[in-house]
Amino acid sequence: MEKKVIDSSKVVSQTKRKPTDIIPKRRYVAKKNNDDVRINLIDKSKTKDDILNSSESVLDQTVTLRELKFLKTRNDIRNLFKGKNANAQKFLWSVKYETELELLQVELVKLQRWIQTSGARVAILFEGRDAAGKGGTIRRFTEHMNPRAMRVVALAKPTDDEFGQWYFQRYIKQLPNKGEIVFFDRSWYNRAVVEPVNGFCTKQNYDTFMQQVPEFEHMLYEDGIIIIKFWFSISKEEQLKRFESRMDNPLKQWKISPVDMEAQKKWDSYSKYKEQMFSKTHNSFCPWLIVKANDKQKARLESMRYVLSLLPYDGKEKSKVVLHPNPNIINRYHRESKQLDQ
Repeated sequence: MEKKVIDSSKVVSQTKRKPTDIIPKRRYVAKKNNDDVRINLIDKSKTKDDILNSSESVLDQTVTLRELKFLKTRNDIRNLFKGKNANAQKFLWSVKYETELELLQVELVKLQRWIQTSGARVAILFEGRDAAGKGGTIRRFTEHMNPRAMRVVALAKPTDDEFGQWYFQRYIKQLPNKGEIVFFDRSWYNRAVVEPVNGFCTKQNYDTFMQQVPEFEHMLYEDGIIIIKFWFSISKEEQLKRFESRMDNPLKQWKISPVDMEAQKKWDSYSKYKEQMFSKTHNSFCPWLIVKANDKQKARLESMRYVLSLLPYDGKEKSKVVLHPNPNIINRYHRESKQLDQ
């Protein structure tokens, strides 16, 4: 059965078919003949106006699988992409990224199966400044997981009843059950950075939290819950670039909030509270992992690698992809280490 999809201001017929293993499955529109598969080469750095005002048509900025079959040398690749006015390096990295992503997702499926059979409880916390790439990374983690044995938690503003509770109470309800993995898109660490910066809590609320959180996490650790804490670190310039992209893209405008709009102005205040959080909550049983996230794709791959390298799941030794994370992208917090969002 055919369905219609919108592509570059015109309607194109698309027939469902299984993607080939040769090219990234998120980068093409499938045709009846595999040789006619087209891969988009439009440079992401170009603005919408640059693309629309270009003398080249959209088809001029794509390459077919048939064309790729005849590429034998680096010069062949260089000449083809030069004729298409495209960046060969970006394309090749995109192919590598999609290939590694799929292989890592295969390992994550194995990991989830081990969590289910072993009864492990795993909580992964994704923290970082606004627009750091937390949500996108979680989506790649969970894309092929069994939804019955995992959850994504992104809590809204506390209700009136929750305001009167112990601060950790609403998060305790979200902790993983036996055989379950839970991804926190922001967590109890809202009180360590976002709330004091924006005046959403009192100084006493903040001080109490900072005193209690190491003890709270130690109790979880002693009870057998595996906690992984990621901080996605981006530069001020990269954050601004992503905010502007969200405002220009109608599909992403829901991500913009009043707090986001103040993030650039309050950059130094965020840095101050972030460093205090690290110094008081980083420890051996529940360390902070700093992910350099200016490059979203690398941040996604390396955070996946870290989780996979940490846990002893079945079939790990048969992995077809490197599981050791790149220390230039992800590492444990250290007071002397340089971060992108200082």
